[in-house]
Amino acid sequence: MILAKNLVNLIERDAESLAKRWLEIVRTHASTPTFHRWDERQLYTRVFKVYSNLGKSISQRNTKKDIAREYIALGRQRYAEGFALAEVIQALIISRRVLWLKVQADGFLDTALDMSLALELNNQVLLFFDRATYYTAVGYEEAALAAQVTQVAQAEAHAVGTAEPIQP
Repeated sequence: MILAKNLVNLIERDAESLAKRWLEIVRTHASTPTFHRWDERQLYTRVFKVYSNLGKSISQRNTKKDIAREYIALGRQRYAEGFALAEVIQALIISRRVLWLKVQADGFLDTALDMSLALELNNQVLLFFDRATYYTAVGYEEAALAAQVTQVAQAEAHAVGTAEPIQP
């Protein structure tokens, strides 16, 4: 599909400006307070990677398994870094919105044919972000559960180690 190829080219060509725009929003958005304090270069690198992977996903160079592996790891990492899950999901929503506004601004939707193809393209973009969001939440929840299990085990070990011996 020519429109999808053009979008992949747009993402690859303009990934820097997309990442910068995302950074401007996420660093000031009321729903992403942890991002306000996070290292700007690190955030930029991360979102640049998101846009790069989106291009690969649309052009079908990434499989569902690739997306799952990457975003489960992302969810685990964000949990370990202290981000709230809602913030991480909001950041993904902002990245999708920034991309779509760029598509509209660059005139990808000028004709009726473009609009028809754009629906198919939009479905591919939404599928990518839906999968990214889902697998990010899976990874985040796995990390949270692992942390809880560790805390319980440590509490039990501490209780056993400090308990008074039972006298006969």
